[in-house]
Amino acid sequence: MRLFILPFLVIEILDNDYPAAFALFVLAGITDALDGLLARWLGQSTTLGQYMDPIADKLLLSTLFIVLTHVGAIPRYVTVLVFSRDLGILLISTLLFATGTLRDFRPSLLGKLNTLVQILGVVSVLLEKLWPETWLSTLSGGLLRVVAILAPVSAAQYAWIVFRRTNSNPATV
Repeated sequence: MRLFILPFLVIEILDNDYPAAFALFVLAGITDALDGLLARWLGQSTTLGQYMDPIADKLLLSTLFIVLTHVGAIPRYVTVLVFSRDLGILLISTLLFATGTLRDFRPSLLGKLNTLVQILGVVSVLLEKLWPETWLSTLSGGLLRVVAILAPVSAAQYAWIVFRRTNSNPATV
């Protein structure tokens, strides 16, 4: 559902319709939560779903960072760091998966924290567009600075984890 909502969300941001954009972003979050709850409750977890869920999350967040940068709501350096991290992780995990070197890509604690702060950053930027309050501007700026720190740090941690796992004894992987 998030992938279906995404183009409409982008259109609303580009059209400067932030109430609709915020509503679509919240709807995407609700559908993500419901999907996860239903999958667990009904025992309907699939391998495809386990791969598609983080891909949908990354597509949603990366696209929003790019579009919000385009409209001047997020500094370029933050988006470059976020996008570079996600693209690097995607390329490395695809290569490792395709070669059969590594097939298990659980997110690290820093990776989860990074995603959470990115979501909070996007929410605060969208809220700031709805209600241009000084405290929201301060909050958005602070969250985006934290994202700019967490993105490369969590990428380095991910690289370290992959390095350790691919160079360890196969019995311990």
